[in-house]
Amino acid sequence: MKKIVLLILCLIPAVAFGMEKADRVLVIKSKSKLYLKKQGKILKQYHARFGANPRGHKQKKGDERTPEGKYILDYKNQDSRFYKSIHISYPDEADKKRAKKMGVNPGGCIMIHGQKNGLGRVEFMTQRFNWTDGCIAVSNHAMDEIWLAVDVGTPIEIKP
Repeated sequence: MKKIVLLILCLIPAVAFGMEKADRVLVIKSKSKLYLKKQGKILKQYHARFGANPRGHKQKKGDERTPEGKYILDYKNQDSRFYKSIHISYPDEADKKRAKKMGVNPGGCIMIHGQKNGLGRVEFMTQRFNWTDGCIAVSNHAMDEIWLAVDVGTPIEIKP
């Protein structure tokens, strides 16, 4: 029954819930914020958490850093290990070149996601510290809204 309700919610346009579609996502790591924007105006903002080593741009797999720069939200995953996820197009060509020069794997699978499945009840604790491997974590409620407001192909900019 839960999956049917979720499927129906995904099929209903975001406008029906009073949420406009965002044309850009902005993340500011130093403020722990994710902003949904449309035509330069902030539609909504969310508290966000990042990799356990949040300072600086992601350099390699396993460094627990969240990338910084301009990317694209290139696909959605309803059946993630976390409560929904939206993939960020890291690594781009510049990231791959940098990693190759350093002789390291740039990593990948960077997402915006909710809480780890089964741990949604403790998000009041997990949203107090940086804990991901480089992803952007938000509350499950925030993820529901972001999921509806953001289409595949939406640009995302992640700033320090």
